[in-house]
Amino acid sequence: MPHHLETTIMCTISAKSDGKHFFTLVFPLALIAAVARRGVIGRNNTLLWQLPEDLRRFKALTTGHAVIMGRKTWESLPQALPQRQNIVITRNSDYRATGAEIARSLKEAIRKVTMPEPAFCIGGGEIYQQALEYAAVLYLTEIDANFDGDAFFPDFDKSLWRLIANEPRFSEKDGFSYAFNTYVRQSLLESARQRS
Repeated sequence: MPHHLETTIMCTISAKSDGKHFFTLVFPLALIAAVARRGVIGRNNTLLWQLPEDLRRFKALTTGHAVIMGRKTWESLPQALPQRQNIVITRNSDYRATGAEIARSLKEAIRKVTMPEPAFCIGGGEIYQQALEYAAVLYLTEIDANFDGDAFFPDFDKSLWRLIANEPRFSEKDGFSYAFNTYVRQSLLESARQRS
C-alpha cells in the first residue's frame, strides 16, 4: 500500500483475532457496497434491490465521515448525503455538484477529506476498482441472489483478506439471504498483531 496514502487518512477498528483477543488496527480507507452474485452492484445507475436494513447500516457507518464517489453514483442520489462530506470524482473540469466537493482523481479526493476518519468509497464500479488497491477494510452486504446488472464490484482475492464479521440475514419480502460481512486486509492484521 503506498505510504503517502496510508498516512493520509488513518482510523482505528477493533478486530477480533483468532477468537482470543482484540487489537487495534490502523487503516486508511474503507469500501462499502451491496454486492449480489457475480459481483453485480446495479443496473442503469440504480440499485436492483430494496433492503431497508442495508440502508440503515450504510447510514450508520458513513454518517459523520467523508463519502467518495464517482459522477454517476452522485447523479443517482436525490441530494448530497446529509451529515457527510460528499466528494465527487470526475474528469470534467466544469462539473458542478451542489453540496459536494469535486476531485479529479481518487488521490485528490482523499487529500480533500476533512471529516473524521475513515473515509468511505461508495461507488460506482470504476471507483471501487481504483480504490480497492488502497482499501484496508471492505464493508460488504453480500446478497445470495442473481441479478442482471451492468455495474460490478471488482473481483478481489479473498486469500488476501480476513472475514472478521459475518451477520446473516434473510429478506422475507424478496426471498433471498444476504449477509453483512466485514473484511480486513490480511497484511494489516498481521502487522497489528505484531504490534499488540
